[in-house]
Amino acid sequence: MRRYFIAGLLVWLPIVVTFVVLSWIVGTIDAIVDWLPHAWRPDALLGRRIPGMGVVMAVAIVFLTGLVAANVLGQRLIRLWEALIHRIPIVKSIYASVKQVSETLFSDTGQAFRTAVLVQYPRHGTWTIAFVTGEPAPETVGNLNEHGRFLTVMVPTTPNPTSGFLLIVPARDVIPLDLSIDEALKYVISLGTLNPKTRSPVPPPADLPPSV
Repeated sequence: MRRYFIAGLLVWLPIVVTFVVLSWIVGTIDAIVDWLPHAWRPDALLGRRIPGMGVVMAVAIVFLTGLVAANVLGQRLIRLWEALIHRIPIVKSIYASVKQVSETLFSDTGQAFRTAVLVQYPRHGTWTIAFVTGEPAPETVGNLNEHGRFLTVMVPTTPNPTSGFLLIVPARDVIPLDLSIDEALKYVISLGTLNPKTRSPVPPPADLPPSV
């Protein structure tokens, strides 16, 4: 009975979790419909509320914004908008930080999360997967006694890699991996139980040291 129960759980758990996550995402994005005047809302125009309409509208808005921003007139409008934002205290700092991070993550020339590596963390002799995010500013490493090139890496937590730790490590202590970012993330999310290349289960170690 225990074996059958676990087999059934392994079938239903991914389905239920995926459904719950997608429902939450769609419900959250659908909330943008409530920002519109009542006469412009799809339920008022069509006579009924259509689930997922907020997702369609969000995709359309983002696409149209990118279309406008790709031409000269759109770029001028964006510069005027940013000039206005930079006149507002506090808001300008938040906006500038988010803009820099976004451009680093999504720009074709950005260097964030371009390489998966191995670093020693949290102590010497213990290795973990990390992602190179760039190089620290000279002012950051200027007080270090070590010389040479340094890298900034992000060590993700598992099984939720959206949080982690920022480390500044010597480049000589970083070992590049022959893995794509997606493969390395799958390995982190699976708690190291899946082979990142084949997605097959990693066999248990042949022998373990005796427990104390």
